[in-house]
Amino acid sequence: MKIINLIQDTQRTTFSYEILPPLKGTGIDKLYETIDTLREFDPKYINITTHRSEYVYSDLGNGTFRQNRLRRRPGTVAVAAAIRNKYDITVVPHILCSGFSREETEYVLLDLQFLGITDLLVLRGDKAKHESSFIPEADGYMHAIDLQEQINQFNKGVFVDGSEMKVTATPFSYGVACYPEKHEEAPNMDTDIFWLKKKAEAGAEYAVTQLFYDNRKYFEFVDKVKEAGIDIPIIPGIKPLTRMAQLSMIPKTFKVDLPEDLTREVAKCKNDEAVRRVGVEWCIAQCRELIAHGASGIHFYSIAAADSIRDVAKTIY
Repeated sequence: MKIINLIQDTQRTTFSYEILPPLKGTGIDKLYETIDTLREFDPKYINITTHRSEYVYSDLGNGTFRQNRLRRRPGTVAVAAAIRNKYDITVVPHILCSGFSREETEYVLLDLQFLGITDLLVLRGDKAKHESSFIPEADGYMHAIDLQEQINQFNKGVFVDGSEMKVTATPFSYGVACYPEKHEEAPNMDTDIFWLKKKAEAGAEYAVTQLFYDNRKYFEFVDKVKEAGIDIPIIPGIKPLTRMAQLSMIPKTFKVDLPEDLTREVAKCKNDEAVRRVGVEWCIAQCRELIAHGASGIHFYSIAAADSIRDVAKTIY
């Protein structure tokens, strides 16, 4: 069943979350622990992030350096297959413009098709650490909507070189990302929503938001999206605070604001465990309000927050 059907074919707000593939060489057991922690809440699907290769430099000892490409978290496709095989849960691997050529993307799609994994989250992805602004790979894509077009053509049985597939299979369905507080590179909210509409028109069946801590901004965003004629579900993305350092790190990393009430409560905390409790309480209140306003699903970002999400889910699910 497609994600859009899982979202729509239920009477209660769906529970889903995102995980991070393990670092190269560390094994998958810790990831399984996260899934086991959250399994009791009947997740309808699990998203698996994808990470681009980065350049690293090796000192050759003679005043020169060798540039190498390294993927620190390989295995998104394999992790997706392993989770589905072990838990029989729908998995949604991320597929990126960032760090991938068109041909590399095509082989990812082929691998997923062989595995029978047909739900995707289509993203541009972040710029590389060494870049001042996003630069696509050679023969890659600058925008997620261009990646959508490749997937659409693949669904029609057409490869990137224009040749036709001899055998086709179940087509991919996909969602995209959206930003209640505007993508950091968008000049304004209206432009951001314009491109979200284009993504919906190109085939995106739902959108998952960047994390946020002020529900008013989500509700205002949803209203603007509807006014623009976009009728796909907008799934709120949530992550509870867990550490004091996040007061400065989250606004810097994700370009979102923390409400003053939340900031004030965290500032009173003496340690990270106290921050975690505040984060859980705030997240519970967020989720209750989102559910009361008819959110069809809530999507949790579980990285370094699985225990807090479990505490939230025990209260609201």
